[in-house]
Amino acid sequence: MRRQPVGNAHLIAGGPEHVETVLEMLKNDGISVRGNPDIYVRTYRHFGIDEAREMRERAAARPLGPRRYFILVCPSMTSEAQNALLKTIEEPPVEAAFYIITPAPQTLLPTLRSRMQIADASDYTTEASGSGIDAREFLAAAPPKRLDMLKPLLQKGEDERRDSGAIVSFLSELEVALSGDFRKKMREDMPAMKQGIEALYRARAYAMDKGALVKPLLEQVALLCPQM
Repeated sequence: MRRQPVGNAHLIAGGPEHVETVLEMLKNDGISVRGNPDIYVRTYRHFGIDEAREMRERAAARPLGPRRYFILVCPSMTSEAQNALLKTIEEPPVEAAFYIITPAPQTLLPTLRSRMQIADASDYTTEASGSGIDAREFLAAAPPKRLDMLKPLLQKGEDERRDSGAIVSFLSELEVALSGDFRKKMREDMPAMKQGIEALYRARAYAMDKGALVKPLLEQVALLCPQM
């Protein structure tokens, strides 16, 4: 990021590695970033309704200096959380600025995206690395191997939740990899490519929903995406 964007809310495509990018941008704008109590940085594994409410309360607190800066890495965000966060974005305190970093901004609710400035992609690296699965290797593999590669994403943590952020990152990386050979493959086998893209979009649309059947959604992606 070459200069500080104008406005209170900014949406950035990426992961935790972009926190330093935002901090460097603030530093270049003359803002002290080390030991500054008005800069709040948080990386979430899961951003739900409780986290959104907490953020609203923090944003309502007065800054010690001229302004508070919230840099939030949100690999996944529930629809309920987005609607709650929307209220904060729509009526933000004058002294608060938000930088929300997420691997797939296009998966957020249109109402939330429309209230935020989306950063120029040329200011960031485009290669995602949050899933731990090589998307091109996945596409080159046969379905049985693909299903085996998905196992780490389907494991649950101590909180009995899957890492939905890693799942969304993987699906976004897969979309980028697919788009590289999209036109060629469309000419060769249009129905197969269409089925694969639809399965990918369907999985990404529902992956963060509470109670979503993530395993069959990902299995459909593994079985329907064309081999490349």
